[in-house]
Amino acid sequence: MSSNKIALVTGGSRGLGKNMALSLAQKGIDVILTYNSKKDEAEAVVAEIEKAGQKAATLQLNTADVKSFDQFFDQLKTVLHETFSTDRFDFLINNAGTALYAPFAETTEEQLDAIVNIHYKGVFFLTQKALPLLNDGGRIINISSGLARITYAGSSTYGSMKGAIEVLSRYMALELGPRRIAVNVVAPGAIETDFGGGRVRDNKEMNDRIASITALGRVGLPDDIGGVVAFLCTDEARWINAQRIEVSGGQAL
Repeated sequence: MSSNKIALVTGGSRGLGKNMALSLAQKGIDVILTYNSKKDEAEAVVAEIEKAGQKAATLQLNTADVKSFDQFFDQLKTVLHETFSTDRFDFLINNAGTALYAPFAETTEEQLDAIVNIHYKGVFFLTQKALPLLNDGGRIINISSGLARITYAGSSTYGSMKGAIEVLSRYMALELGPRRIAVNVVAPGAIETDFGGGRVRDNKEMNDRIASITALGRVGLPDDIGGVVAFLCTDEARWINAQRIEVSGGQAL
């Protein structure tokens, strides 16, 4: 049996998910990461984790497609058995997601449905179906956004779905408490990644504007986030439960 703890990170091939996966590995945690379309990038992250001395694997998953989850968990069971010599894992990090920038007045039903499926329905049912494989005393970390607290025009759909995840996380924490599974939310502020077409990273005017309203005087970087997620999977964080931890450098205080 594997003596190492194992984390499942959705959307772990790039951006914040990649940083989370590498940060978890640095803490001695083995990692299974999912990707939607970027298989090469996911396999590169696996290689990097293995180079650091941890076990890793990758699986394809479209978190918007709930009907695919049974097949995904069948594949996950095989990977757990073959790569990690176990049948369970310890930490679920619901990170996968896409952006939507659309004015409230112009948002279509199709756009809304896509965001609901990825950011709420997918998280809801993926976590539900993961419960039989999740060890008692494990952790669930749901990734939200500063946009659940800070309002920016064009983010009404995305921000409100993240708000829904924050409420859901408290209910998860309550109902999974008897299994000693802690559930927390990490809410990044604006981060320089390729998320949303890289607009925070590549648009200097936007970058400067966000830095100007952030107490620590700059926009966030992926390295600012992964370590917080990894910390929440350590024994030191065992008594943190049902919390929203915003990691934004003090944005829009």
